[in-house]
Amino acid sequence: MQSQARVVIVGGGVMGCSLLYHLAEAGWKDSLLIEKSTLTSGSTWHAAGLCTNFIANYTMAQINQYGVELYPKLEAETGQSVSWHTSGSLRMAIRPEEVDWFHQVTGIGRAIGFHSEVIGVDKLLELNPFVNPEGVLAAIWTRDDGHIDPAGVANAFAKGARNAGASIVQNNRVTGIKRAPDGDWVVQTEQGEVRCEHVVNAAGCYARQVSQMAGTDSQITNMMHTYVVTEPIPALVERDGEIPVTRDPRASAYIRQEQKSGLIGIYEHQSHACWEHHDGWPEWESEHELFDAPLERLAPHLERVMERMPSWASFGFRRMVCGGIPHTPDAYPLLGPAAGLTNFWQCNGASIGIAAGGGCGKYLAQWMMEGAADINMTGLDARRFGAYADPDYVFAKSHQDYRHMYVLHFPGDEYPAGRPARTSALYETLKAKGAQHTEAGGWERPKYFSPDGKPEQPSFSHNDAFELAAQECKAVRERVGVMDLSSFGKYEVQGRGATAMLDQITANRVPAAGRIALTHLLGEQGRILGELTITRLADEHYYLLGGAAAELTDFHNLQQAAQDLPEVEVSRVSDDWGVLVVAGPNARALLAELTDASLENADFPWLSAQTIKVAGVEVRALRVNYVGELGWELHCPMAKMPEVYAAIDKAGAAHGLADVGVYAVNSLRLEKAYKGWGAELTNEITLVEADSCRFFCPGKGDFRGRDATLARQKQGPAGTQVVYLSVDSKDYDLHGGEAVYANGKPVGITTSGGYGHYTGQSLGFAYVDPACAKPGTHLQVYLIGKPYDAKVLDQPVWDPGAERSRS
Repeated sequence: MQSQARVVIVGGGVMGCSLLYHLAEAGWKDSLLIEKSTLTSGSTWHAAGLCTNFIANYTMAQINQYGVELYPKLEAETGQSVSWHTSGSLRMAIRPEEVDWFHQVTGIGRAIGFHSEVIGVDKLLELNPFVNPEGVLAAIWTRDDGHIDPAGVANAFAKGARNAGASIVQNNRVTGIKRAPDGDWVVQTEQGEVRCEHVVNAAGCYARQVSQMAGTDSQITNMMHTYVVTEPIPALVERDGEIPVTRDPRASAYIRQEQKSGLIGIYEHQSHACWEHHDGWPEWESEHELFDAPLERLAPHLERVMERMPSWASFGFRRMVCGGIPHTPDAYPLLGPAAGLTNFWQCNGASIGIAAGGGCGKYLAQWMMEGAADINMTGLDARRFGAYADPDYVFAKSHQDYRHMYVLHFPGDEYPAGRPARTSALYETLKAKGAQHTEAGGWERPKYFSPDGKPEQPSFSHNDAFELAAQECKAVRERVGVMDLSSFGKYEVQGRGATAMLDQITANRVPAAGRIALTHLLGEQGRILGELTITRLADEHYYLLGGAAAELTDFHNLQQAAQDLPEVEVSRVSDDWGVLVVAGPNARALLAELTDASLENADFPWLSAQTIKVAGVEVRALRVNYVGELGWELHCPMAKMPEVYAAIDKAGAAHGLADVGVYAVNSLRLEKAYKGWGAELTNEITLVEADSCRFFCPGKGDFRGRDATLARQKQGPAGTQVVYLSVDSKDYDLHGGEAVYANGKPVGITTSGGYGHYTGQSLGFAYVDPACAKPGTHLQVYLIGKPYDAKVLDQPVWDPGAERSRS
């Protein structure tokens, strides 16, 4: 075995083999994959091999579509059989809300360019005549889906990688991973050591153990999953062609043809982890391991399948396959850098690994080689889970994800597993006042306040929380509101060289002492890696804020920038500081009753910060907010937060104070046309496409991404441009992922949206063809399968000159 390589990939399943193939094809030929047994001997070999375009996440739909396009060509390219079957897929709706959801998902197909169609029962029976249509309202048909031999596709990737110059060593277990003094990684194996620049954890069911060798973690639980294969079914023997893969949410099952037999896979509602360990870790000796099928748990689901496919009911089971599949807390794979480590990458946690394997390999290879991928990877970033995602949390969430595989997920749905994991000191206080919470970065955040304490009834249209959020918006615009936004990621950067470091990685000017600046972290290509608010507390002392979901990502980027600067200290203080936002026309009058500090413009201007006392507690007061009104963020020690809130709440009674949640915050920020990280601001675009060059200051000197952004400015947007939209809809709003049309042709995709309660407009953002980005352009967006007129706006619908924030 070689002793050096550029990249070492640990694990020879479909994820690792795909990454090796894509790295080698793109030029990183000095890549080595190490597999403890033979290729595909973990989860890959026993998978059902389904590949579908049906998914309600735009990024994952792009990943899956790449596989659907690549797999039929891979056999001809490599000479390795993959047994691709273009069967198409059907998923049945048994509730009216599922029909709405199907119409919503077809928008993703329109935007990406694959066939996705909501069909009636007659068409369903034409495509799968074996279905009993009782209770079925409609189905969604993704015509070009298929299934594949899982081991065949992984071996095809392996053969293609070898042909391109990469190497594979089998029957060689990795026993340790450590850093050398010069920064290289040393991968220890049964056959010796390999030094390398990059290590990738593609170890599938073993991902947690491999991560822990390097001092990090992979948030997975290995779930037990079963499919059964029937005896040959005469009707299939006699029939030419192949029925589409059919999914029945009532049975929580997928049904497909396996040669002339039936194959039935069950996501049972009494889920179990594999092996005896609490978090489902296999022993290293496990190879091609299967388990006894849990017949008692499967029986109710199989009965429903046979009711749905009655002509199959009289045939016995020829084979049962029960194996382990890794699941993450949120159903999405773990891709990208491991938090706190340099050049240690995650490529695991894909519960639908065959469908996603091709695309995961492609886009992770781009990320490793170019610093960013060509699609938005923020929702898949392996750094999205923090320390709160302990084994108990991961275990509970992964089980919930498995059980909900075929459950309709509404906007606003809240699921209890693992919660609360992370709370501010006000959690119980606000909960007692009717706060309905949602989760972000593990934090519990109030989303709205319910006088009767009842949770909302989730829906694709406006629901019972709509008017409550409207009242909260009205309070902020006309009086004053208070918000618990402690979920910010919070960091301190200090020490000699801190200013120079921040100047080197951010696009905007570093603020003067006592001032605040919004800025973006850029990669070498000018791609946006993060968005931060920087407050300069002293000469070389900064307080930074970022989004909750990007906490470890932002911290990792700051750590990487400071790693060769011994006098610069970067610390994460997210749990140390609570944040109360007090905003609205009456904010100054309210806070003036609680502090001796002058809050007048001359003494405390917009975008400035001071340390003051509020109700006797020393706080960092930042005159900035995300709702576009006069107001302050009050950052106080977490333990003191209830004390500060109680004083604000008491004094606020005379000023019309209202508690406000993130539903209202989203509405208010949309009226101000404020863009959001992970939606409008993502790794695949630059500040030019994001129309955010007002935060780009090339005159400050050289910094990362400067030249690439200047070049992009000269060339113009790279194929897409963000637009701010007003949508002619009174019942439905944009959520992100809806197709945008112009003159009958798809031209883009929405990123986020909602209802602007105070201005009475449905608003949102989209990325569209630059030719369609001119203000005043009329477009159409598809909501629940119907086109709605939309207009490109040239400025915020509320206070475009920011006069209220400055007041």
